[in-house]
Amino acid sequence: MTTPSDDFPEQPRPVQPTLPPNLSGAPDSVALGSTLTTADSAFSAAPTSALSAQAPQKVKVRGKLLKLMLSMSVANLAIFSIWGAVPGILLPLQVQGIVGDGAKAGTLALVSTIGAFAAMVAQPIAGMVSDRTRSRFGRRAPWMVGGALIGGLALLGMAAANSIVQIAIAWVIVQIAYNFAQGPLSAILPDRVPSAVRGTFAALSGLGLMLGALGGQIAGAAFASSIPTGYLVFAGAALIVIVLFIVLNPDKSNKGEPKPPFNFVAFLRTFWVSPVKHPDFFWGFTGRLLLFAGYFMVTGFQLFILQDYIGLKGGAVAMVPVLGLLSLAGTLISTLVGGPLSDKMGRRKPLVIIAGVILAVSLLFPLVMPTVTGMMIFSFVSGLGFGAYQSVDTALMSEVLPSKDDFAKDLGVLNIAATLPQTLAPGIAGAIVVAFGNIYTPLFPIGIVIALLGAFAVLPIKSVR
Repeated sequence: MTTPSDDFPEQPRPVQPTLPPNLSGAPDSVALGSTLTTADSAFSAAPTSALSAQAPQKVKVRGKLLKLMLSMSVANLAIFSIWGAVPGILLPLQVQGIVGDGAKAGTLALVSTIGAFAAMVAQPIAGMVSDRTRSRFGRRAPWMVGGALIGGLALLGMAAANSIVQIAIAWVIVQIAYNFAQGPLSAILPDRVPSAVRGTFAALSGLGLMLGALGGQIAGAAFASSIPTGYLVFAGAALIVIVLFIVLNPDKSNKGEPKPPFNFVAFLRTFWVSPVKHPDFFWGFTGRLLLFAGYFMVTGFQLFILQDYIGLKGGAVAMVPVLGLLSLAGTLISTLVGGPLSDKMGRRKPLVIIAGVILAVSLLFPLVMPTVTGMMIFSFVSGLGFGAYQSVDTALMSEVLPSKDDFAKDLGVLNIAATLPQTLAPGIAGAIVVAFGNIYTPLFPIGIVIALLGAFAVLPIKSVR
C-alpha cells in the first residue's frame, strides 16, 4: 500500500479488509482505501467497499488473471454439471426405477432433503478449514482436490446402489465432498480478484456455473438409459478439471503464516446470519436463498413436471435437452451483459432486482400455458433472468462479506443460499405436489412469490449501490 506523501498528508481514515497473504494486506474496515497491488503479481487487490462498486479502478484482465478467470469458469462448469445432472435427471430416474411412479415424488423429496442438509453443514465447515489450512500448495488446493476425489468415489457408490437407503447414504457423501471442493473454489474470487473487475469475473464464473447446471441436465439426459455410466463420466470430468485448475493456477505456499484464531461457538453462530451485526450480508443471503428456491422448485423438479403436468410421460427425458438449450441461450446473453454492465454503471442492486423480476415473470408461462410451448418460453426467459442475477449478485455479495479473515467460511455460508435450494428444491416441490394430491399447478404461483421476495430483498443493502 502506498505511504502518505506531501501531496496527501497522513490523517485518520477508514481502512480496508485484510487480503490473503499471497497478495498484500491492510487493516480492517468497510469503507474507503487505496488500491493494493502486489509486486511481481498479476493480481491487484482492490478494496471491498461500496466505493469500489461505485467508482471502480481500471484493472486489465490479462495474463494470470485472465487464465484464472477462464479456468475458474471451467471448474464451476465441471462441479455444477453434477448438480444439474444428478438431482435433475439421474437421481429422479434412479429413484423412479426403484420405487415406481406412485412413490417417486415423496421418495425424491426425502432423499433430496437429507442431502441438502448435508450440503448446508458442509459448505461453511469446508470454508473454515480451508481458511486455516497451511500447506506448500496454499489453503484452497488440498481441499478442492480431495473433495473432487472423494465425491467421485461416492458417485460411483450411487452407480452401484440398488436401494433407497444406499442411494441416500452415497448422495450425502457426494454433497459433503463436492462442497469441500466448491467452497474453497468460491473463495478464490475475494482471495485473488480486484473489486473493480469482480462483476466481469463473476459473470464468466457464473456463466460456467450456469452452463454446468443447465448443460448437466442436457448431458444427464443422454445417460438416462445408462445411469451408472453417467455417474462415472461426471465424476471423472470433475476430478480432471479441478486438478488442472490447481496446476494452471498454483497458489503460493503459506506454511509459515499464522492461523487466524478459531472460536467454535463463534463458528456455530455463522450458521445464523445476523440481520443486526451484518445486515447487508443478511439481506444478500436472504435474497439469494429465496430467489434460488423459487427457481429451482420448478427446474429441479422439471423431469416429473414434464412427465405428469405437461403429460409427456416417456417422452419427458427427450425434452430436457431442448429446454436446457433454451435456458443456455438466455443465460449466455444475460450473463455476458449483466456483470460487465454492473461494473460500468458502478451499480449492482438495480440489475439484481430487474433480473429477479424477469425470473419470477418466467414462471407465469407454464402456469397459464401448461404445454411444451409454455415450458419452452419459461426456459428461455428464466435463463435471461437467472443468468443476469447470478453474475451481478455474485459481485454484489463479494463486497458485503462480514469477515476479513474468513473469506471461504463466509462464502461457504453464502453458498448455502445457492446450493441448499438447488438440492432441497426437488424435495420442497415433491412435498408441495404430494400435499396438494399429486397436483403440480401450485408450484408456479408459490415459486413466483418466493422469487419476487428474493429479488427485492437486496433493497435494504446500504454498502453497495
